[in-house]
Amino acid sequence: MGVTVAPTAPGSPMQAPASPRSGLRRWLPILTWLPTYERSWLKDDLMAGLGLTALLVPQGMAYAQLAGLPPITGLYTSIMCLVAYAVFGPSRVLVLGPDSSLGPMIAASILPLLASGGDPVRAVVLASVQSILVGIFMIAAGAAKLGFVADLLSKPTMVGYMNGLALTILVGQIRKLCGFSIEADGLLGEIVATVEKILAGATNLWALGIGVVALVIMKVLQKTMPRLPAVLVAVIVGIAASLYLDLPSKGVKVVGNLPQGFPPLTIPLVSIADIGLLVAGALGITLVALADTISTATAYARRTGQPIDGNQEMVGIGAANVLAGFFQGFAVSTSGSRTAVAFKAGARSQVTGLMGALAILILLVVAPNLLSALPISVLGAIVVIAAFSLAEIAAARKLWSQRRMEFWLSIAATLAVAVLGVLPGIGVAVGLSILNVFRRAWWPYQAVLGREKGNPGYHDITHRPRLTSMPGLIIFRFDAPLFFANARTFAEQVTRLASTDPSPKWILVAAEPISDIDTTAADMLADLVTDLADRGTTLAFAELKSVVKRKLEAYELDEITDKILYFPTLNVAGKEYRARFGTDWGDTDFPATWPPPEGAPPIDGSEHEAGHEAGHAAERGAEDAAATAPDEFEGGAV
Repeated sequence: MGVTVAPTAPGSPMQAPASPRSGLRRWLPILTWLPTYERSWLKDDLMAGLGLTALLVPQGMAYAQLAGLPPITGLYTSIMCLVAYAVFGPSRVLVLGPDSSLGPMIAASILPLLASGGDPVRAVVLASVQSILVGIFMIAAGAAKLGFVADLLSKPTMVGYMNGLALTILVGQIRKLCGFSIEADGLLGEIVATVEKILAGATNLWALGIGVVALVIMKVLQKTMPRLPAVLVAVIVGIAASLYLDLPSKGVKVVGNLPQGFPPLTIPLVSIADIGLLVAGALGITLVALADTISTATAYARRTGQPIDGNQEMVGIGAANVLAGFFQGFAVSTSGSRTAVAFKAGARSQVTGLMGALAILILLVVAPNLLSALPISVLGAIVVIAAFSLAEIAAARKLWSQRRMEFWLSIAATLAVAVLGVLPGIGVAVGLSILNVFRRAWWPYQAVLGREKGNPGYHDITHRPRLTSMPGLIIFRFDAPLFFANARTFAEQVTRLASTDPSPKWILVAAEPISDIDTTAADMLADLVTDLADRGTTLAFAELKSVVKRKLEAYELDEITDKILYFPTLNVAGKEYRARFGTDWGDTDFPATWPPPEGAPPIDGSEHEAGHEAGHAAERGAEDAAATAPDEFEGGAV
């Protein structure tokens, strides 16, 4: 994951270190940036930290409730993760904290382990253990340089997962906005129970009213005055309304008094029976947090000119989760919204995060009851706003216009989250990503190639109707490694091409994309070569990688190595064919057996051709001189 971005000008606070970190500096990045910290940056970091606090406090409390935990745990978590990341995190601008995308995953892990009615103390212990597990997994992944596991979530499945998550969050927050509680399992159960409660008149109109007002305030301010902390304004309005209208006496639930003082150091302990579900949830959280962190770190590295150290990012987030877990906190990730706030406010370093942590700590020590009158429905409104930001509706529409298969993958991921639940949903999302990769290798793009006067190189006949070849020569491209899953597809397509009357003399495979041939595919080639020989057709490979050819030879199948022709390039193969059979380019059109008839494995050329044209640019460049010669179709060299 070590992606390096060019540093900014000398003297910039975001300049990359002149030499790689080693020793303690490798694992404690604070030892790298703190000695070079300039006093002139302190004002910017201080102001950015205070602005960040205005977002951290209400969001931390709201996301704690989203995770099924007391609001105070969100503040404990925010303090500890900011301190830990400042010490262990490599980025100078990323901000960690409770995250709306992780809240439902945490709730899905701990709520099934609670007795009916729930026990807040036990819920905190379970969430703390899970946070420590996430931290251990993150640190282990960073030490083992496993940042690539973030690629297990493809864009379509991540889009679908986020849409399903947003839907789940929205449904779960309606009851908080309406001021009542329900007991139901699954999204459909929650929808039914919520509708029944509303129809039964259980809605507290005061709670709904102040929640809707908070929603309107945040949406309007975000559009009209984006620099103003909309969440803080909504919180202030909510507290003022609660005090002035005495909303608690009207049945509106409020945050209540928060514990005073420092976050308590605890050693969370759970039974062996609880570990299984916590580990499953921790693995899902680790994967989502990793993907989110790498993408956010990459985006801000481009803006700051700072190098990306993906493996140390995992260590930093892991340390933040471990520390939060020992202080009654829950799992955290990088926050794109809070990072954006700090960045726009002029943050120069992780001193911004330390200032934010200090401000929250002072709030807990000096004025813990400052937020006691805040209505719960306002916290619900904050979560609803976060859910809207999670939704990827525009991205789903874009997938529909770009690639229908990936759109339906995203829909499948959305339905998995909505119907099966958050934790199974992330498993389904990963499975769909892997299956999509396997599908592409199983049914890869295939093409018959030809040439056209005035157009250099070889092209797919599906997209160029005037392409021609030499009599008896078919050039076939199969864009995947040959392995057990697609060996039959390859054999069927080649056999179909050889089934014309008369049979082609050669089927020349443009083999540059074939990066591997396993034993199953090798046995297939042995049978295929024999079958083609009976038809009077020779199988030839051009541009087969030497390492792949050596593998084929190592299988000791003499019937393959003796009967297949090999050529370094398509041009050389064309010259040899012309010399043997005395033919020229343009003497024949292509057989009517291509594209494959109905019933053949699906091939979507429209979504592949642009990529393959680009992928073969080097090949065409090498052929341009010969391909554009004046006698190209009159007997010139291929």
